[in-house]
Amino acid sequence: MRAQENPATAMTAGEEAHPRVWLVLGDKRGDNAQVYPIEHGLGWVCEHKYLQMREPYVFGKPRVEASLHHIDAERSDPLEPPWPDLIITVGRRPSMAAMWIREQAGGRTKIVVIGKPSTRLETFDLIIPSGENQLPPLDIVLPITLPLMQVNEAAVAAAVETWESRFADLPRPLIAFLIGGPTGPFVFDAKAVNRLIESVAKVAVEGGTPYITTSRRTPPAVVDALKARLPSAGHLFEWTADATENPYHALLGLADGFVVTGDSISMIVEVARMGKALEIFELPTGRLGAFDQIRRSLTRRLFAPAAGPGEESLRHRLAKALYRLGLIAPTRDFRAFYRMLIDRGLASAPGNGLQPPRGQVPDDLARVVTRIKALMERD
Repeated sequence: MRAQENPATAMTAGEEAHPRVWLVLGDKRGDNAQVYPIEHGLGWVCEHKYLQMREPYVFGKPRVEASLHHIDAERSDPLEPPWPDLIITVGRRPSMAAMWIREQAGGRTKIVVIGKPSTRLETFDLIIPSGENQLPPLDIVLPITLPLMQVNEAAVAAAVETWESRFADLPRPLIAFLIGGPTGPFVFDAKAVNRLIESVAKVAVEGGTPYITTSRRTPPAVVDALKARLPSAGHLFEWTADATENPYHALLGLADGFVVTGDSISMIVEVARMGKALEIFELPTGRLGAFDQIRRSLTRRLFAPAAGPGEESLRHRLAKALYRLGLIAPTRDFRAFYRMLIDRGLASAPGNGLQPPRGQVPDDLARVVTRIKALMERD
């Protein structure tokens, strides 16, 4: 059995006019969701290659190299000739497979990677990082504002039809709390749990319904605390690998507002694209994380787009030099991403309460498609 159902479009008579394209994808749905819009925007026939990881590398990070040693071949789609002209991929593990495929193709395959690569950037032909990712100003880097993932409107509509009657008698407003987990430089400590439970209780005290959903990265201690201290008006869905009737898509369609932990860019973006009131629940940095956050902020300032030609010639040359000397590395600055959403009117500042969005969601897909087509026309 393959990793997921392969929805690739059947070959068409006119396919010869376009490059052979593979989408090399892993088991992270949030990552994969950033690739599908590019496929639709290109309008080219793309073969989907879904990969499953061997047990040590489901969560463990393999050393980055052109290799398939981390792939479970029995549960993954076959990687065999004819080799592609172009690979579009996302994530450390699938991009390693993409590098291996390029080697088998004699180096002629171009690789487009979404997000922040885990190796030397020049390994790839085009990199498309969204706003939380901080990369040096190289010619192969095309920065965009939000991750390209789109809301699955069909899934939301189907979930609304199933869940609407269950939510009908819940006191309004219905506020969804979407809970992720710790990620560098952030921790999910006892203070963060207390703040979260206070926020949940506040919704209940004011007469609304807090509805909490956890995710696979939510620490068991956080889940236990939510269970023990959930107000009587609250509801809790505990994520498990075999859980059924997950209310996530129903909440996207039916909730009046959302509080999302700041570690989950994908959930934040989906709520923003739904045009719903959004508050980002910031996680603390912890002792060492505070210094790490300073590093991330400084990197962002160094790599930021130029305000004018003079600044670009000086700061960007310095940024490139420091990167190539290995003195500064690409990183992610979550807090800068939050500020950008708040400044654009897509999220409420902490402490200001949930406010309806007033800004327009940016759409960079056309720029991405144009750049990829130009890449393939270069030869």
